[in-house]
Amino acid sequence: MPLEIPKFHETFIPILEILSNGEVIHTRELQRLVIEKYFSNLTEEQLTEKTKTGEILINNRIAWGKSYLKKGGYITYPERGNVKITEKGLKQKSEINLKSLVEDTGTIDFYTDENAKTNSELKPVKEIINSSPQDLIDKGFSQIEKETKTDLLEKLKTIDPYFFEKVILILLKKMGYGEFIETSKSGDGGIDGIINEDKLGLDKIYIQAKRFNENKVREKDIRNFIGAMSGDTNKGVFVTTSIFDIGAVEKAKNAHHKIILIDGNKLVDLMHEFNVGVQIKSTYEIKQLDEDFFEE
Repeated sequence: MPLEIPKFHETFIPILEILSNGEVIHTRELQRLVIEKYFSNLTEEQLTEKTKTGEILINNRIAWGKSYLKKGGYITYPERGNVKITEKGLKQKSEINLKSLVEDTGTIDFYTDENAKTNSELKPVKEIINSSPQDLIDKGFSQIEKETKTDLLEKLKTIDPYFFEKVILILLKKMGYGEFIETSKSGDGGIDGIINEDKLGLDKIYIQAKRFNENKVREKDIRNFIGAMSGDTNKGVFVTTSIFDIGAVEKAKNAHHKIILIDGNKLVDLMHEFNVGVQIKSTYEIKQLDEDFFEE
């Protein structure tokens, strides 16, 4: 079973172990030593995974573990950016019961109101307690993002096919691929748009957009697309709201042309990233203590 990035409460004992010699240590050094001694077998991808706000996830988990230990009286911050274990922390020889720590420090109030505390369905509360505030923020963002992308894909499947073609051209322009030319709606030979990568139009990308509900893009569709290029370019982008079958993928892969395939899921990922068909609903600010402000 592959090792997972530790939950914030799974860093409690590693933090106390690193601090057990009683020395004052800088937070960054603490993070490095905890990872080096206890979590060095995480993959490079796991060690570099980031939160929604751009912080290294495992460092964020250790930071929250440190914060909870301070609330519980196990460690202290003797000076800015530094950490030291307390007498209580030195006496701690076994696993720290997260539930007890949370209840003792009143942290449960951060997560639940009085009605939630009396609710007999405690499983969601347990899941919340096991997550750091940053985890909860990231989970919330991920859920909203997932729902938005689902709605976006459903919308794309219902819009006018000609407008769908224009959406794709707008997206590619926002991605930095230059000015686009819409082809005529009749006799376009399977080409829905042309992007000029340079101002003189010497380097072109041909675009094919298929707004399908359930039908897959098949090998024949890719073959027709290649034929429509007519030697004018060797670059093409084929976009669909559905998926590509194996034959279509193989045809594009083995073609002499450079053909990029974008299925429905990839399409909404790009539209979400480049703000096409979506808008920013709310902006939240997360504030933390400014240690520099209090420096003399």
